Amino acid sequence: MSQRTIGVTELALRDAHQSLMATRMALEDMVDACAAIDAAGYWSVECWGGATYDACIRFLNEDPWVRLRTFRELMPNSRLQMLLRGQNLLGYRHYEDEVVERFVDKSAENGMDVFRVFDALNDPRNMAHAMQAVKKTGKHAQGTICYTISPLHTVEGYVHLAGQLLDMGAESLALKDMAALLQPQPAYDIVRGIKETYGEDVQINVHCHATTGVTLVSLMKAIEAGADVVDTAISSMSLGPGHNPTESLVAMLEGTPYTTNLDADKLIEIRDHFAKVRPKYAEFESATLVDTDIFSSQIPGGMLSNMESQLKAQGAGDRIKEVMAEVPLVKADSGHPPLVTPSSQIVGTQAVFNVLMGKYKVMTGEFADLMLGYYGECIGERNPEVVAIAQAQAKKEPITVRPADLLPPEWGKLVDEAAKLEGFDGTDEDVLTYAMFPGVAPGFFAARDEGPKNVGKTPEQLQAEAEAASGSAKAVRGPIKYRVSLGGREQIVTVEMAK
Repeated sequence: MSQRTIGVTELALRDAHQSLMATRMALEDMVDACAAIDAAGYWSVECWGGATYDACIRFLNEDPWVRLRTFRELMPNSRLQMLLRGQNLLGYRHYEDEVVERFVDKSAENGMDVFRVFDALNDPRNMAHAMQAVKKTGKHAQGTICYTISPLHTVEGYVHLAGQLLDMGAESLALKDMAALLQPQPAYDIVRGIKETYGEDVQINVHCHATTGVTLVSLMKAIEAGADVVDTAISSMSLGPGHNPTESLVAMLEGTPYTTNLDADKLIEIRDHFAKVRPKYAEFESATLVDTDIFSSQIPGGMLSNMESQLKAQGAGDRIKEVMAEVPLVKADSGHPPLVTPSSQIVGTQAVFNVLMGKYKVMTGEFADLMLGYYGECIGERNPEVVAIAQAQAKKEPITVRPADLLPPEWGKLVDEAAKLEGFDGTDEDVLTYAMFPGVAPGFFAARDEGPKNVGKTPEQLQAEAEAASGSAKAVRGPIKYRVSLGGREQIVTVEMAK
């Protein structure tokens, strides 16, 4: 039996820990797996982009460009892949075209090979310039279809969007299912529809999360329909709000006309490495394992944990079900955008506000912008009453042009502003870091010399915490260990209780 090789994109170094543990994994906990990942035979290794850039400078005191260069050095034989939010790059607003070009150039120069370019609203106008910039560097531009379900989303619509992306020069297409909504039959129908319409040689990559429990079957159906590459995460970094296990995919294809040709011994090495690392980040893990409510709420895993933390901060952690019921209503009012960064955060936060303060009594600036077209066009019509509230609050008119067309040149200004910051190193990379996160970058530049901070906890730290907790609970007269932070560094301090 001749077998067709299915490429695999490994997600352990980016989306897996973004989805499972709020993007907190430190580079030092990944480097020892890189040699095995590099030798395993993956089509690509997703290791950068998405929320990793933000988390690096916000929580880990780590330079994201150093992370990229490190991966390039440690995985010389692999295609490195990133997730790029089109005109938003890795920030939460649209950037002027020159900034987009410079970001793509620098990413390619520092080692990036495959750019998965998406737009939260599936607005092709917001992907076009980033895709052209990737093509100019000679790297691989992958156009992305964000999958969602609504009364307006159809197989034909997704096939049409695929054609628009191919016309822009996409070298491959990604069907991106960030909320585990892609059921087996639509997976088959969309992949088959694209292949039949544009040719069997159009490369299609399929990305699914695992949260609803159905998507390993969806990957199988997509493969049967002609999908060329699928995304998985090594088993010790899989499931829950994360992804399907790489080894499960391999096992599923045994005895079929398909094979991955992955090196089983290397997969075991990768699995064992992350099995040791994952417990360190237990406090950041979502409690969700399987959630079929997502078929009605359409809330991706990362968005769910984000909303849970927002509610807990307001002392309203028990109201998550109300918020989940509100999300699809807010989504419909805003024209049925797919829920993926940043639209997921924008819609989710507005749903939280609606539940806590009354429907649209308080509107975030970002949600007002979404309603007024400043993020781009959605597939559906926006609720005119909510548009009117947004207009009144934001004091600006709705737009229909590509949002970036309204932006003045900004690179020179960004260079000037970054140059005034303590710790700025004079590189374009630092200017881009400042451009992405102007509120976080100054603190990061000033503290960068202190080196990366690992927020995971070793077994010893966890044990000490447990002992401290049990000690205080039982009022044990004996040594009690505390974890304290001194000058930004955590230490275990033993206190001898008076007899």
